Amino acid sequence: MSGEAGLLLRLAGPLQSWGERSKFNERDTAPFPTRSGVIGLLACALGRRRGEDIGDLARLSLTVRADRPGVRLRDLHTVGGGLPARHTVTTAEGKKRPAAAATLLSHRYYLADAVFTAALTGPGDVLEACAAALREPFWPPYLGRRSCPPEGPVLLGEFDDVQQHLLELPLARLRQGMMGTVPVVFHGDRPLTHLATVSEGPDGSDPVGQVNDDPLSFHPQRRAHQSRARYQRTLHLPADRCQGLGTDYLKALAAHFAPRPPRPEGSPA
Repeated sequence: MSGEAGLLLRLAGPLQSWGERSKFNERDTAPFPTRSGVIGLLACALGRRRGEDIGDLARLSLTVRADRPGVRLRDLHTVGGGLPARHTVTTAEGKKRPAAAATLLSHRYYLADAVFTAALTGPGDVLEACAAALREPFWPPYLGRRSCPPEGPVLLGEFDDVQQHLLELPLARLRQGMMGTVPVVFHGDRPLTHLATVSEGPDGSDPVGQVNDDPLSFHPQRRAHQSRARYQRTLHLPADRCQGLGTDYLKALAAHFAPRPPRPEGSPA
């Protein structure tokens, strides 16, 4: 185990949307929180405006545990219908659309009922600033899109060995059947060989693909991202870590972080 200090985040809400290749009328979502989305969430909490430098946040590394992957949902929007010509959508040439073509369809995709736990590691001063901002955010954080607020506080805490907690934290899912372990998918922006437990398939040392979600700038007119390697690993965690949904899970989470009473002298370890 790596023993890295870092932050644990809980990314949960009725809807999430982590766009990868979105265009005006086709707003997709990745099946997991993207680097761009999480760094944007941190920048929002810190009060960074879109044109401000994010080089310090780009130094953070992200590992995501998919507690509950959720269900992909499509929402159909119409834009510009029933309006006078002067108020309809403007074309690329700067003109107005004719009445027959004024209404545009927009397909927006979300993850419904998903829960992710994310570990952030990196420079201590950056982590400290992010933790303070998540406790008292300058602007309300959101899960990839402004219409997707989190269901509760995002920050779970600061830890000396954040990857160990990422493995041991209760899972926000129902236990099914009598199996002793459950498969849990982890996503990362670096090799996942440091996650030491029983795995299924590859050990996470090789990338499974490339994604264009590493942000260089969030400036409205000069937004830029670069490609990065994506790593994925499926681990088998003890099934008794499945602690249900709603208040049952929140109670298990509170119990996990509750101070442990000291052991009496002479008691077995």
